[in-house]
Amino acid sequence: MKTKKIILFDGICNLCNQSVQFVIEHDKQKQFLFASLQSNYGQNFLKENNFDTTHFDSMVYVENEKIFTKSSAPLNIAKHLSAKFSWLSFFLIVPKPIRDVIYKFISKNRYKWFGKQESCWLPTPELKARFLE
Repeated sequence: MKTKKIILFDGICNLCNQSVQFVIEHDKQKQFLFASLQSNYGQNFLKENNFDTTHFDSMVYVENEKIFTKSSAPLNIAKHLSAKFSWLSFFLIVPKPIRDVIYKFISKNRYKWFGKQESCWLPTPELKARFLE
């Protein structure tokens, strides 16, 4: 059985959108599905799992039924990318509280540093099948 891998991201954040596009480019097996946190799917997921539905300070990665947030999300995603980038998951050995301090600092400043869009990024017709609504 194929493992279900879903990435939920802030759809108006330029850094988040660039990260999703990076994953798409390096996900040669097309194993990830995506949804913005603002989408119906994202909002329902957040409600069902008791996450804030209005303030998005973390990417969320779901692999089967396991939920990863903050620094654990991108590092666990990296495990499944092409070999050129999968080594980044090595940083999972750094204690989560230390990793999360860095993640929170970037998250807090991402709009200032990278900007944001007025509305969620829309995938191309070719990629639409990989996005959950």
